[in-house]
Amino acid sequence: MSTAILTGPPVAGSPLESDLRSLGFDVRVAAEAGQVPAEVAAVPAGTAVALVDPGFVGHVHALRLALTDPRFPAGAVTGALSVRAPARGALTRALHEADSAGAAPAPPEPSAGAAVRTGEDEGAAVTAPPRTLPDAVAEALTAGGVDVHHPELGTLVASVPTDDGARAEAREAVAAVDDEAVRLRNAVKARDGFFTTFCVSPYSRYIARWCARRGLTPNQVTTASLVTALIAAACAATGTRGGFVAAGVLLIASFVLDATDGQLARYDLQYSTLGAWLDATFDRAKEYAYYAGLALGASRGGDDVWALALGAMVLQTVRHVVDFSFNEANHDAAANTSPTAALSSRLDSVGWTVWLRRMIVLPIGERWALIAVLTACTTPRITLVVLLAGCALAACYTTAGRVLRSLTRKARRTDRAARALADLADSGPLAGGFASLARRAGLRLPGYGPPALAFIGTALLLATALWTPQGSVWPFVAVLVYALTSGFAVAGPLRGPLDWLAPPLFRTAEYVLVLVLAVRAEQAGVNGALPAAFGLVAAVAYHHYDTVYRIRGGTGAPPRWLVRATGGHEGRALAVALASALWAAGEGRGDQGPGLTGFTIALTTLAVAIAAVVLVESIRFWVSSKAPAVHDETGEPA
Repeated sequence: MSTAILTGPPVAGSPLESDLRSLGFDVRVAAEAGQVPAEVAAVPAGTAVALVDPGFVGHVHALRLALTDPRFPAGAVTGALSVRAPARGALTRALHEADSAGAAPAPPEPSAGAAVRTGEDEGAAVTAPPRTLPDAVAEALTAGGVDVHHPELGTLVASVPTDDGARAEAREAVAAVDDEAVRLRNAVKARDGFFTTFCVSPYSRYIARWCARRGLTPNQVTTASLVTALIAAACAATGTRGGFVAAGVLLIASFVLDATDGQLARYDLQYSTLGAWLDATFDRAKEYAYYAGLALGASRGGDDVWALALGAMVLQTVRHVVDFSFNEANHDAAANTSPTAALSSRLDSVGWTVWLRRMIVLPIGERWALIAVLTACTTPRITLVVLLAGCALAACYTTAGRVLRSLTRKARRTDRAARALADLADSGPLAGGFASLARRAGLRLPGYGPPALAFIGTALLLATALWTPQGSVWPFVAVLVYALTSGFAVAGPLRGPLDWLAPPLFRTAEYVLVLVLAVRAEQAGVNGALPAAFGLVAAVAYHHYDTVYRIRGGTGAPPRWLVRATGGHEGRALAVALASALWAAGEGRGDQGPGLTGFTIALTTLAVAIAAVVLVESIRFWVSSKAPAVHDETGEPA
């Protein structure tokens, strides 16, 4: 249990102690400010500590936001500070500095002014509050390099009144704002899609509160969402009209739960490393499992749509890689402005254009609603064709906009951004060897050289896979050339204006190669190639999503041994091309009829091996102490 230390005797009639206990704190009272260091030292080292001025008046949720958010090493509002276990050493030093500076002067004589501090009228108080010990320690922590989080309070009150009149006014200000209504409103993302904002969040926030009051955790709700989506996929796999209708309804229910888990985390500040991992991966697992369910259901009716299902997964994953790569490239770029971004900001001032642009990109809410309605009312083929068309339009819109921004902005990208793009490239030993060769030879590409070279290699590879004889060795040769071009593309730091396109191009090359070779193998009579290819791309896509969320959390990419063990993008492409050359020439045809062939077995074996290695390492990382609590609060469409 965390410990809250009042830095002096409590004010008579103040609910502060009970408020802190309601937040899960063990409350201790220091007789005077000078005893606070001893009280802090008496708290076990692995326990979070909060310092609260006894004169604090404010909303319970203001204290909750500052004192209980596990994502930050420290948090503070006026008169209250909380420090998590990793920053306890810094707290001890800050207390010493604050004590040496005389941080907690005696309260001034009563005055007629009030010192009510809220998030909306910061600095609007008639008289400034005295510099309390928690405030002084927070300043010392910040000066010492600790990231002290100061939550946005909005209409919530957090104050240390200077006299009885100010205290009465502060209490009136507290009573004038419904603490619970603010908490419930803030549980919803500030920026989200149209469908989520208007069709889900108006009631899902109340489901989140219901869950919180019954002790349910976001991880439990996330798991319930996954189970519901898997049941929906199983219903779709039945291939019956009733199954399709049930699948559509359950998919919407899964999305409601998906929105609820994040709202519950924000409502109760229940962020965790395990929750970050679940949140980061389950959305994709649910959606791609549903695509597989649609393909299985269609096959029961004699319609083979595995190529469409795999195409939808490929397109959606590449779209996400475009988003991730662009955002990482510009995460901390200096002078990061452009006329295109300025136009976007002007359009945001026109209300209806905001929602139109958010709908065009087909975020997860709109996408799942479209899939659910089409599943219930039409066929899997129509559902997947419409989905592919919509995602293709969204991909063209977002990618074109980002290319224009990149060409017109004058941004200096940092070493961190270049390193993130190199990690997202997922280059294996073969491409890495070519990159080293290029560096030793002093090869330097011009400004647009890396993305141009990546595009040339990708185009050559896919054209060879499409238009050379089925089962020939030419795709294998093309992969070797692709490994050379991709290695040269990443030989130098990826700091160019369009260098962020390299990782999406590598994903396109690898995923579409698997799709093309599997489709051609099926056409040649090789049974089961497309379902096996679906499993392989799903396993590799998980690896790439896992890489993204590690980078977002600031811990860097997965260890190099994992990239080497999985072959890198060019190594996996080489393995698939070799398997195609050896076994995908239609050997399943003959008197015995089509059956599982070497190509299908090779794809399945590769998928299982990659999934096993990646999942074991991913689970180890996300349940370790090094894993960051990464939760998407940006509102960017998924």
